[in-house]
Amino acid sequence: MLRRVLTTHLQMSSESTHSNGWFGSWLRWRPTSAAMLEFAENRILRNVKSKCERKLVAIGNDECLLTMKIVQNDTCKNKTPLLMLHGFGGGIGLWIQNIDSLSRNRTLYAIDLLGFGRSSRPKFDSDPMLVEKRFIESIENWRSKLGIDKFILLGHSLGGFVSASYAISYPQHVQHLILVDPWGFPERPAESEYQRRVPRWIKFVSTVMEPFNPLALVRLAGPWGPQLVKRFRPDFQRKFQNIFGDEDETVLDYIYHCNAQEPSGETAFKSLTEAFGWSKNPMVNRMDKIRNDVPITMIYGARSWIDYETGYKVQKMRSQSYVDVTLIPGAGHHVYADRPDLFNKTVNECCNSVD
Repeated sequence: MLRRVLTTHLQMSSESTHSNGWFGSWLRWRPTSAAMLEFAENRILRNVKSKCERKLVAIGNDECLLTMKIVQNDTCKNKTPLLMLHGFGGGIGLWIQNIDSLSRNRTLYAIDLLGFGRSSRPKFDSDPMLVEKRFIESIENWRSKLGIDKFILLGHSLGGFVSASYAISYPQHVQHLILVDPWGFPERPAESEYQRRVPRWIKFVSTVMEPFNPLALVRLAGPWGPQLVKRFRPDFQRKFQNIFGDEDETVLDYIYHCNAQEPSGETAFKSLTEAFGWSKNPMVNRMDKIRNDVPITMIYGARSWIDYETGYKVQKMRSQSYVDVTLIPGAGHHVYADRPDLFNKTVNECCNSVD
């Protein structure tokens, strides 16, 4: 019954923007817009001490990737640049605690992935391999457009999955691959083990919500969407309180506006997943396809829900190449925000090993 009610309401919501009548109008009344997302992003990035250049880079097919570039001094131009890819539901603003440190000795680029943040939000194919390929080609077209030959590629969560896939297809451009608590690597466990580990209430909610995009409720909530984010993700407020204070909602507003827009990248992510968020095409089975001369560093939060044992499997699989697995104590999935000091130190050490 609950699933039937939710199905009716969600189908009426602006996952399709053609709802009619007062209910459809109410659902479309979300306190968000592209301008509000940009404003929230500006509020975050004004705390960056380094000079940031932001622009939309055209990558073909009338699509653009929002790009942030930081060059602190002329010496940075002689070093291999660092490109950072955020995770699901994120954007360039979430790197606020890392930007100044990681750009001190080299040019830093951060982009909003296709379908997320302020980048273009096209319609993706439902085939997972075509979705993956589209993410990869968007990054390659971006690289080609900017004329960057080689870079250090860092990806968090979904960004880690995309980064690994890019390194398989275009290893000649990757000087060092840094995977931060990457999503989509382990294989789904056997059904019997799986059923024992997952609480019954999670199974129920997953079954009810399975037909819909992961963050559909944020949009279904209409004008109450921002409060929903604040109710369920107060941890993000704590992660950034050293910058914004205990009560400031800047980061929560940014997360809301990132995810209350057209769910393009979110729909793409859903196509990549099966039940409970497992990858349909686990990356661990493909890591041996990355060229042996591409060094890999895998950084995990010691308290994350992501299984760091997968990192050691990759290390064993690639015994003829460099693979380092680092656990950051006290950090969860959002390693870069939970322990920015240790995260920045680890990433800078990786970068300095390149040049």
